[in-house]
Amino acid sequence: QVQLVESGGGLVQAGGSLRLACAASSIIFRIKPMGWYRQVPGKQRELVAGITSGGSSTNYADSVKGRFTISRDNAKNTVYLQMNSLKPEDTAVYYCNQDSRTIWAWGQGTQVTVSS
Repeated sequence: QVQLVESGGGLVQAGGSLRLACAASSIIFRIKPMGWYRQVPGKQRELVAGITSGGSSTNYADSVKGRFTISRDNAKNTVYLQMNSLKPEDTAVYYCNQDSRTIWAWGQGTQVTVSS
C-alpha cells in the first residue's frame, strides 16, 4: 500500500500564499494521475486540482482556477499545490491522492486556515 504524507499547511491571512507538498512512498506514483483534495467538517471531500502522470496536463475546480497551481516532481515522488490569493473559504484539510476512481489510503492531510 502506498503511503501519502502531506505537508506545508498553516495559518495565513487572506490574500496570502502557501505551498503544499505530498510525498508518496512508492515509485508507482510516477505512473498515476494525481490530485489535491480538500475537506471541511460536515462536507464531502472535493477534488480541487489534478495532474496527469507526466505532468503535461492539469485541471482545476472553478473555485480555485487562476489561483492554485498543481505540479509534480516524479524523481522525488512528490506532488505540489501552490496556492495564491487565498480566501477564507479555502480553509480546509488538504489531501493528495490519485485522481482516479481507484485511490490509495488517505494520508493525515494538512490543515490550511485562511483568516479574513
